[in-house]
Amino acid sequence: MSDKHFNLDTVEHAAGTPDTELPWAELGLKDNEFEEIKRILGRRPTAAELAMYSVMWSEHCSYKSSKVHLRQFGEKVTEEMKKDLLVGIGENAGVTDLGDGWAVTFKIESHNHPSYVEPYQGAATGVGGIVRDIISMGARPVAVMDPLRFGAIDHPDTARVVHGVVAGVGGYGNSLGLPNVGGEVVFDSCYQGNPLVNALAVGVMRHEDIRLANASGVGNKVVLFGARTGGDGIGGASVLASESFDDAKPSKRPAVQVGDPFAEKVLIECCLELFKGSLVEGIQDLGAAGISCATSELASNGEGGMHVDLTQVLLRDPTLTPGEILMSESQERMMAVVTPEKVAAFEAVMDKWDVEHSWIGEVTGTGRLVIEWDDEVIVDVDPRTVAHEGPVYDRPYTRPADQDRLQADHFSGSPADAGRPSGAELKNAVLELMASPNLCAKDWVTDQYDRYVQGNTAMAMPDDAGVVRVDERTGLGVALSTDCNGRYAYLDPYAGAQLALAEAYRNVATSGARPAAVSDCLNFGSPEDPETMWQFAEAVRGLADGCQQLGVPVTGGNVSLYNQTGGVAIHPTPVVAMLGVLDDVRRRTPSGWREDGQAIYLLGTTRDELDGSEWANLRGHLGGLPPAVDLAQEKLLGELLINMSRDGMIDAAHDVAEGGLAATLAEMALRFDTGARIGLGEVCERDGVDLFTMLFSETQGRAVVAVPRSEEVRFKDMCTMRAYPHTRIGVVDTENRALDVQSEFGISLDELRAAHEGTLPKYFG
Repeated sequence: MSDKHFNLDTVEHAAGTPDTELPWAELGLKDNEFEEIKRILGRRPTAAELAMYSVMWSEHCSYKSSKVHLRQFGEKVTEEMKKDLLVGIGENAGVTDLGDGWAVTFKIESHNHPSYVEPYQGAATGVGGIVRDIISMGARPVAVMDPLRFGAIDHPDTARVVHGVVAGVGGYGNSLGLPNVGGEVVFDSCYQGNPLVNALAVGVMRHEDIRLANASGVGNKVVLFGARTGGDGIGGASVLASESFDDAKPSKRPAVQVGDPFAEKVLIECCLELFKGSLVEGIQDLGAAGISCATSELASNGEGGMHVDLTQVLLRDPTLTPGEILMSESQERMMAVVTPEKVAAFEAVMDKWDVEHSWIGEVTGTGRLVIEWDDEVIVDVDPRTVAHEGPVYDRPYTRPADQDRLQADHFSGSPADAGRPSGAELKNAVLELMASPNLCAKDWVTDQYDRYVQGNTAMAMPDDAGVVRVDERTGLGVALSTDCNGRYAYLDPYAGAQLALAEAYRNVATSGARPAAVSDCLNFGSPEDPETMWQFAEAVRGLADGCQQLGVPVTGGNVSLYNQTGGVAIHPTPVVAMLGVLDDVRRRTPSGWREDGQAIYLLGTTRDELDGSEWANLRGHLGGLPPAVDLAQEKLLGELLINMSRDGMIDAAHDVAEGGLAATLAEMALRFDTGARIGLGEVCERDGVDLFTMLFSETQGRAVVAVPRSEEVRFKDMCTMRAYPHTRIGVVDTENRALDVQSEFGISLDELRAAHEGTLPKYFG
């Protein structure tokens, strides 16, 4: 498409013309959206305007199918939830007050489709993009996390995607010098054609350093700096990220961006020096939709308008047309607004860091975004119509016709159904579980990431939460966890979203941190499918209601739709990222026991809840109802864990989730290679469940803790006072390197570790 040689005024929607032959359809716009653009402008759009509207009105950028539901995150927030919120939804990332003048910003986003087309660059640029969101808030990035979901572990294409994605995440993050402190790795055939690569970044700043994305002050200069603009990523937002994959469509490989982490590292330091000198009035990173997004959002958020000379943009490819320049998603670029008197100081910083820049325009008082190319006006629009007033679809949604049948199909595959399983059968079941693709050790992945660079990582995978120190003087820090069980959400999207929230909340609390804020990445199939839209609506409703009950606000996030191929969608996967605050990271609680003789307690009650469990998944079953969620109990458990950690009552804590109590005990023993003697007869009798159910049920609201002998009385008093179920189920045994479930079975830690750590190397080398 060329603005010089292609005039939309000559193109008519001739009867019988296939939609794919129309220029707006090629850019992802529907006929009705093209008509609305003409109505807004009072004329037919130029090719450059069409390019700009197509990317900014895309599903990926405008949330046109989801915003009617996402409003609940604002509508259901209470004043109490806002008390620590410094910047909320609507900016590049939310900002939460940490106290003592410190603030933290974090956000999670998706880079799913690009990571299937080109796994390395798709994952790498996903990391780069989320890090630039953090920079644009005025913060120094301090850590990243990556929740990853792939197809079946034994599928021939899975290795291609896994190797590329893991290398991309590690290659980019490690080169930036940012520790990767956690995430998830899940394998399920539903993600075969649509892997999920979600990327999270967190940054810290002083309150006075917070920056917002707006262009204000008539006469202020607009500057584009960082990498040059190339042809990579064109159509990424409007086509690649906003449509389902279809084998009949042409290859979308050219739409994937190409990243340069070393250029981004320089950009980080350059931006931080600009902020320190107060040299910018507003700043915006260039990610999805590139210059189209940066110019329209800065102008729309400001008080006036903007005039841009596109010919001033520095190019890697001089053959790019204006429309392509506007749509390019080349990485490592930022746009800023600078007052005239600070231009020289700004340029001095650019020269110091050897960062290329070009002055491409200025802020005006016209209320219009005007873009010129070779002295010809190619864009003249109200920026709000581009950035904030795009189409809003209240799409129809309906509960799937087979949802009742699905939920009635309860799991009945436990060995207990054929009589009480023997000790040998239980031992083999634990070994099978711990070697399964979803519960096996993820060291093959995480060892490719640097978890401790910068020296501020206090905890990282495989602990329940990543913990990063913010202030060396006081020990102030943050904890982070990401969680979601797509099987739970498939069985009941409302409950599934709340279960993701509950587990993320619980993981942060087990580290000793106070949960403070949520960012979410909502991964679903096509919104044009009413049944998928029902899943989305229910998940958002569940998440909004759950955050309200837990008292934790959503500060931002991302919606990724069209994750389906050939009409087959992924399981609904509403990934929840939870941020917690630690007054002193020296008092964090690890997920494994170490000290001989410490008492092991199970907090919470166990029920027969095997539907949707990892054990059922290993038996090829998906049906029934997910575990019940009780957010009042989750909040109470969180308060107990935080207070116990702060007061030195517990030395280890690990939540009970996927894999049930069996997985929790095994992981705690393996964490520091320390055995334990476990007796479950009393707790089975108390809860009225058999031993198999006690070991493999995924009942929520539970955690296992290790209590020093000197603190056991205080610990029990606190549990009793708060009326939280607690039972002593064992003791740490450093002499015996085994997990010994007394009177039933024992597994040496060497045997357990061999099963746990052998799976990923077996498949991926």
